[in-house]
Amino acid sequence: AKGNYFSVAGRAPFSHLIYPVPEPGGLGVHLTLDLAGAARFGPDVEWTDTINFNYRVDPARGERFYAAIRKYWPDLPDGSLQAAYSGIRPKLSGPGDANSDFVIQDAATHGIDGLVNLFGIESPGLTASLAIAEYVMRIVAPKTG
Repeated sequence: AKGNYFSVAGRAPFSHLIYPVPEPGGLGVHLTLDLAGAARFGPDVEWTDTINFNYRVDPARGERFYAAIRKYWPDLPDGSLQAAYSGIRPKLSGPGDANSDFVIQDAATHGIDGLVNLFGIESPGLTASLAIAEYVMRIVAPKTG
């Protein structure tokens, strides 16, 4: 799946992250702030059948973003969203499937020492989980003794 992001020019009237109630397929269009205080909204979920997709963000997807963002920012001005960037969403389940938990594979699964595969770990899991990092550390650098 592909995830698209939109930004808004200037500073948003928020000083914190906003995560709406999750929706099927993802966390919903949430607000993050960059170091300059500029707002980034996303990601959405755009299902694709190919891994060779175009990373361009279709500006027409902005209409769905306006609707989602206005649930927590009703005064979002018309025409203020700009297509920003996109990326690959780490999905293990497809459209209409039940959500899947993430998968961690080590040499016991694939036979390659030192290789750890982390599949399907969505935000904020991969970026915020010290427990996952500690688990991987124990795999790649076990205590010797």
